[in-house]
Amino acid sequence: MDFFNSALGKNITFVRPAYFIVSGFVGIPNIKYYYVFLFFVYIISVLANTAVMGVICLDHNLRTPKYVAVFNLALVDLLGNSSVVPKVLDIFLFNHTQIPYNDCLTFLFFCYVCLFIQALNLVALSYDRVIAIVYPLHYPVKVTHRFMFTLIASLWVFVITVMLLTVGLLTRLSFCQSVVIKSYICDHGQIYRLACNDYTPSYVIAMMVPALILWFPLTIILMSYICIGYALAKVATVQERMKGFKTCTAHLSLVATYFIPVLITFTLGANIDPNARIINLSLGMIFPPMLNPIIYVLQTREIKESLKKLLRIITRYKIRKWADRKPMQRLFIEIDDAIKRDRLNNAY
Repeated sequence: MDFFNSALGKNITFVRPAYFIVSGFVGIPNIKYYYVFLFFVYIISVLANTAVMGVICLDHNLRTPKYVAVFNLALVDLLGNSSVVPKVLDIFLFNHTQIPYNDCLTFLFFCYVCLFIQALNLVALSYDRVIAIVYPLHYPVKVTHRFMFTLIASLWVFVITVMLLTVGLLTRLSFCQSVVIKSYICDHGQIYRLACNDYTPSYVIAMMVPALILWFPLTIILMSYICIGYALAKVATVQERMKGFKTCTAHLSLVATYFIPVLITFTLGANIDPNARIINLSLGMIFPPMLNPIIYVLQTREIKESLKKLLRIITRYKIRKWADRKPMQRLFIEIDDAIKRDRLNNAY
């Protein structure tokens, strides 16, 4: 971050507070029940995303380019909820509302990186569906492991670069009045508006980030499904159309769970109560990472079959282990009986 400060000159100093105060859920009645709900959402999210990643790693049949993107989505969902939910519970449930300056910026960085990657990962999955349906014969050539790894790595580099710039610009701001952030996380928009010097660069970034996180991915995904719909319309039979559409249901469900809550909140705008807005936005960030692995397990035949196969293997292993243990148990029982008989004989 020193680069941003030195670029402005050595004589410029910035007033940085020791901490920020996060006050998003303050004053909401019965909010502790919501914290319990968040805790269970987090546990399910960790277990489900770990299971999906484990299945993809263990089953060689799932090591295809498409499941590289699915694995990355599960990883980002796991990291995203792990960066948000424990900190939110620590802040509000245990009343640790004061977050040190550097910790707050770090919290912001990881929250936005995971949110950004989730949206762009859905774009990568939509590209996979477009090629598979519109250009099925070219799929093995156009969607390769090398291409998907390169695409995912490029997304990570792009997002991390954008967020480093975003956080770096915040370090140029001086905070000489309020340090209260009215959100459930260290929100970028809430932070730069608290500054008492010129925050124009941060304002420009704030206008760009929603477009990059929300509107650009959603536009690309909608365009891809227009292409898919046009291709399916040219298919002769209804059965083939339905078969092609079914391959997209999992991805469409992911898109709906990610974009619909955010779109509703932004569409209602000032008409929605501030507390309801905070809860809706928190659900929009925390709920999709829990639903994504469940959707893929329920709607993707390959993962369901792989999961059933792994469960059968684990069950057989446990049965075999139990069966192998029984002769040893009988041996110990016979030894114990022999010791008891010897004691009785010596007693008489």
